Amino acid sequence: MASEHNHNRRAGQLFVVATPIGNLDDITLRAIETLKNVDLIACEDTRHSRKLLGRLGIATPTISYHEHNEAARARELLTRLRDGADIALISDAGTPLIADPGYRIVALMHEQGIRVTPIPGACSVIAALCASGLPTDRFMFMGFLPRGGTSRSNAVTQLTGARHTCILFESPRRLPATLKDLHASCPPPRRLCVCREVTKLHEEFIHGDIDALIEHFAAAPPRGEIILLIAPAEQAAVDDEAILRHLSAPELQRLSTSERARQVAKLLGTAKARVYALAIGSKS
Repeated sequence: MASEHNHNRRAGQLFVVATPIGNLDDITLRAIETLKNVDLIACEDTRHSRKLLGRLGIATPTISYHEHNEAARARELLTRLRDGADIALISDAGTPLIADPGYRIVALMHEQGIRVTPIPGACSVIAALCASGLPTDRFMFMGFLPRGGTSRSNAVTQLTGARHTCILFESPRRLPATLKDLHASCPPPRRLCVCREVTKLHEEFIHGDIDALIEHFAAAPPRGEIILLIAPAEQAAVDDEAILRHLSAPELQRLSTSERARQVAKLLGTAKARVYALAIGSKS
């Protein structure tokens, strides 16, 4: 009978809860209510999170999860959720899983049919982007660049040709070297924004091209938490001859005219209608 009872018990929910980045007033009412009412809070660092929870008057039990125990902890949390417990997942600051552990836990819950509910709030990446003055319609978050070697040079090359705003985390110590790597790869002018200490007392947004930022940080070495935003590469004008050359590529000839136009338009960053009109015109 006991096993029958457990089988029929309602499974709990996993709540992915955003916490403040720096300013504690950025906690949402819904986040506070959730953290008070769940049965357990999974924290990236329980000692760090207990300071926040104590200030909010939240006495919910906590358990640690981090990159070294995430795989094993995910199974443990799954068992508790199946037994009906509601669990909140929080990181040290901001929105969980953004350059933080937690992916394995959330993926496992979806695989096992456990409901995952986001409780949105502060996110340093989005906060920096919104206030940067760089294009926001298309962007890519790349986390931290690799420290060195081919993987780093490949990542810098990817930034060079990107047609969307790129967002990086960087340490103050490594920022000058990253700016020099970008200087060697990105043709000027290329607009950048360095966001420092977002939502904190010494929050600062520093704008300029790569040369200007290298000069700025040589005179005033960076401090605090850094987010680097890089404007999209300037898109060169695409002439009709270039479009026609791409349309005539042998590997595209087996495709329909519409599909050829779609692929070439995406490759060159131009309107499909324009490419399609040229494709049709070249047949006449």
